[in-house]
Amino acid sequence: MISGSIVALVTPMTSAGDVDWRALDDLVEWHIAEGTSGIVAMGTTGESATLDVDEHCAVIKRVVDQVRGRIPVIAGTGANCTREAIELTRAARDLRVDACLLVTPYYNKPTQEGLYLHFKAVAEAVAVPQILYNVPGRTCCDMRNETVERLAGVANIIGIKDATGDVARGIELIQRCGGDFAVYSGDDATALDLMLGGGRGDISVTANVAPKLMAQMCAAALAGDAATARALNERLLPLHEKLFVEANPIPAKWALSELGKIENGIRLPLTPLSETFRPVVREALRFAGLC
Repeated sequence: MISGSIVALVTPMTSAGDVDWRALDDLVEWHIAEGTSGIVAMGTTGESATLDVDEHCAVIKRVVDQVRGRIPVIAGTGANCTREAIELTRAARDLRVDACLLVTPYYNKPTQEGLYLHFKAVAEAVAVPQILYNVPGRTCCDMRNETVERLAGVANIIGIKDATGDVARGIELIQRCGGDFAVYSGDDATALDLMLGGGRGDISVTANVAPKLMAQMCAAALAGDAATARALNERLLPLHEKLFVEANPIPAKWALSELGKIENGIRLPLTPLSETFRPVVREALRFAGLC
């Protein structure tokens, strides 16, 4: 079972908005060296919404090829069209990912029964481990715990990224679904408490800029060493907040460019971090001892 600090990896781009393949390779190597437990390629933070299908699959392939089996790779393959989600998930399976991450269908506002049937259809169509992803703040679609519990009974649905930020709800989900179903935090600010309550790890934005600290914090939390985990998390708290002063991944990509890891490239309709917010993100980096 995948556990620990799992980075929701940015997709580095040049100033012209092209994928920067060399920088992507370097980010993968940096994360492995710093102790990151797994990589999500083409999630929300990877700008999956602004890359076309060919680019989407090419990024996943590049990450898989660069990782070379050293840590798990999870591919974002969700869509608000069930047929498209099946096609993307098949493509990722064929690229030899370890698992797929499927966001709730956005914009079209399905019912709970529609959500159940959507995820069940993808799971039955593609034989690859699948992780559900509930992030109502971005999708306007909230999958209730009882629906997740139903889906936990589908053989290759192995877990969920819960980005609600509601720790009590996450812990209830752990209790409902049992130990064979992994509940991951998708909210850095509350990830520590969810892991101490039985969560398996954090699919993290903060890990993009502080991979070693996040890996150490998650390892301590999963080992039950709450004091060490909380001390490490204290250093990370400003990043957990300030990396969301504008829509993710805008601040994370700017922070990585500030650290010299990537160019400050991003695609419309996203724009580079506003000048107003650059000092507060820079201060969060300093507080964590990163610059």
